[in-house]
Amino acid sequence: MPSAPATPAFTIGIEEEYLLVDPETGDLRKAPEDLMTDLQDALGEQVSREFLSCQVEVGTGVCATVDAAREDLAHLRRTVAGLAKAYGLAPIAASCHPWGEWIAQDRTDKPRYQKLDADLGAVARRMLIGGMHVHVGIEDQNMRIAVMNRLVDWLPMLLALSASSPFWQGEDTGLASWRVSIFDGMPRTGLPPRLANWAAYADATSTLIDLGLIEDTSKIWWDLRPSHAFPTLEARICDVSPRMDDTLTLAALVQALSRMIWRDLSKDAAQPDPLIVTENRWRAQRHGVTEGLIAGKPLRIVPMSELIDKTLTRIAPDTTVLNSSACAARAKDIVSQGNSATRQRQVRDAAIAQGATQKEALQSVVTSLIAEFHP
Repeated sequence: MPSAPATPAFTIGIEEEYLLVDPETGDLRKAPEDLMTDLQDALGEQVSREFLSCQVEVGTGVCATVDAAREDLAHLRRTVAGLAKAYGLAPIAASCHPWGEWIAQDRTDKPRYQKLDADLGAVARRMLIGGMHVHVGIEDQNMRIAVMNRLVDWLPMLLALSASSPFWQGEDTGLASWRVSIFDGMPRTGLPPRLANWAAYADATSTLIDLGLIEDTSKIWWDLRPSHAFPTLEARICDVSPRMDDTLTLAALVQALSRMIWRDLSKDAAQPDPLIVTENRWRAQRHGVTEGLIAGKPLRIVPMSELIDKTLTRIAPDTTVLNSSACAARAKDIVSQGNSATRQRQVRDAAIAQGATQKEALQSVVTSLIAEFHP
């Protein structure tokens, strides 16, 4: 009789994408080659350029706990900010720059990005956006797929908490996360399909590879996916958070939700309804934390504060084991005080009330994002 799969490690790793700006004007700036050399000397493989040369990406190591991730991420943020300052630049962790124009940005001259440009054209070139990804260590491949199938239900809640992209090219989009609208223009994005097991995932992706449509599964850009490079489940739904504490809260939720789902896999729980999850994804993209999501029995619009309270109660055994209870509980503060999109609009509105022009008000937003970046 085969033995049951081992308990997953539930380690976490966090990736964040930052934009570089002129701290005086707030304008986007290209990362000089010397800065990238300094960053790579200091951080090694934990830092890299992104598709656009005004953007850098960092990634923590494999962390057993959120506290360990906090230490690593704080080091990454401090190093990026410190070295960028020496070149007259500052990083911000927001998913869209308030007025930057994608067409004016230089692209990174790397074979991978040249191919991306050739394959996708302007769909790739307009990707002046940044995200935050959370990897959760789940070594068993079939378990990874089983957890993915159910974790989909919580993706809209994570997006709502993280939303940090209300502005685009100088305009208020009316959305909390404009980044999602841009990213959805890419192929193989959005919510992942429900899959029976790892073999079904491998068969589907192998077809795309065999047909020469993609080189490997790193070109599968779902909101939640098995990582191409690591034995992890990778949550990709979130906007990047200006405040590091918010990043860690989201990571704690992803980690604990994954563990909770693993505990409940033997139960005959209802699978997420794709129609409801898709609608909730839109509601989170549009409203952030200011409106509720569809949930409950019978289904109704549940206020975000109630949804968070119920989620925290449900994952309490897991946050206890993972030593992340306090960090996860900060989700209540994000709901009550507003997410980054809310704060950015408040800064803009306060500046305009004091007589600032729209451009000056948006410059105040960038100044606030620079201040929030520091751990």
